[in-house]
Amino acid sequence: MTRRLTLEWPDPRPFRQRDGRPIRLLAASDEPDPTLDHAANREALGELDLVVGCGDLRADRLAFLGDAFRAPLVYVRGNHDRGGAWRAADRVPVPSLGIDQQSLPGVTLLALPWPGALEGPALRDEGAAWWQVLTAVPIELALRSRRPWLVFSHAPPRGAGDSPDDAYHVGFAAYRTVVDRLRPRLWLHGHTSRAAAHDPIVERGPTTLVNVTGSFLVELRPGP
Repeated sequence: MTRRLTLEWPDPRPFRQRDGRPIRLLAASDEPDPTLDHAANREALGELDLVVGCGDLRADRLAFLGDAFRAPLVYVRGNHDRGGAWRAADRVPVPSLGIDQQSLPGVTLLALPWPGALEGPALRDEGAAWWQVLTAVPIELALRSRRPWLVFSHAPPRGAGDSPDDAYHVGFAAYRTVVDRLRPRLWLHGHTSRAAAHDPIVERGPTTLVNVTGSFLVELRPGP
């Protein structure tokens, strides 16, 4: 089942040419949502502005979602997205990394894939996460930006939507710094199983963090 969330977006600029229509995103990760295999269910969800992959979905599944909804696709690779079919993943665009101001007009995206090498064992490397953040998010740019940010990652920040009792699935401390310094309006992530998450939505300051494992339809509407 595709879960839903409606969120007020504090910047009116992305909505000026939309005649009151919300920005609609489908985010998915980890566990393919079988309800999306059926055209009637996809039609019921309606038109999308963007499909967002938050990791650990096969390349062909990502391609299917982008094609089926006729929407642009952005995604990050997760800890399981390596080797095999990913070496010949020619139906999906290049994975996202860092700042993206083109894919969703008027909204600044920040993509944080699973940090570290894409081949070999997927080690949980806190140092690699810090290096990723420091190179992908120049602090000066982040602090100067007056636009609200939308972050999408595979792993969550530490203590915000993670599995604290599982050493491999605890969130990254580096990402916690991104939450506290960048203060994004919305953070989409996977990696945390639905069984391990008491609530898929966590609030931290102005940031709404959403565990999209399976799928989530997110509507952004202009705030007051």
